[in-house]
Amino acid sequence: MQSKAHTAAGQALTGLILAIFRLNGRLLVAGDRLVADLGLTSARWQVLGAIALAETPQPVAWLARNMGLNRQGVQRIVNEMRDEGLLEFRPNPHHRRAHLVLLTRRGKDAYGAADRLQAPWVNALAKGASVKELAATHRVVAALCERLEQALIEDGDS
Repeated sequence: MQSKAHTAAGQALTGLILAIFRLNGRLLVAGDRLVADLGLTSARWQVLGAIALAETPQPVAWLARNMGLNRQGVQRIVNEMRDEGLLEFRPNPHHRRAHLVLLTRRGKDAYGAADRLQAPWVNALAKGASVKELAATHRVVAALCERLEQALIEDGDS
C-alpha cells in the first residue's frame, strides 16, 4: 500500500532501504561467522579492508568518512587492532596529531586470509544473479550514497 505522502519512487526507495537494512544485518552476522576463526569481526574486517584498499595511507577520520562511519567507532577498533599488532601508526606529514594508519605484516596476513575465505562465500551468494543485475544494483546504491553525501556537505555535516 502506497502512502499518500510518498511518490511511487519514494515508496519503492523506502522498500529498498528497508531491504538494505535487513541485508546489512545479515551481512554482519555472516561476516562475523566467516572470519571468527581469524580473530576478526565484520567491523574489524571492514577496517582492515578500508586500509588495505586505500590508495595511500590515511588517518582514522578519512577512513571513517570513506566507510560512512563515525570517527570514534573506527578509532576504537583501530586502537584495539594496533594493540594486537594488526595495525601501526605512522607520522602524518600533513597533520601532527592525525597519524596515518597502516597494516602490519600480521594485519596484511589477516586481511589476506579473510579475502581467501570471502571469495568462495561471495561466489556462492552470487549464484543465480546476473552480472548485469548486480551492476545495476551497484549503480543505484552508489548514486544514493553520493546523494546522501552531497546532502551532508550541503547541511555542513561533512
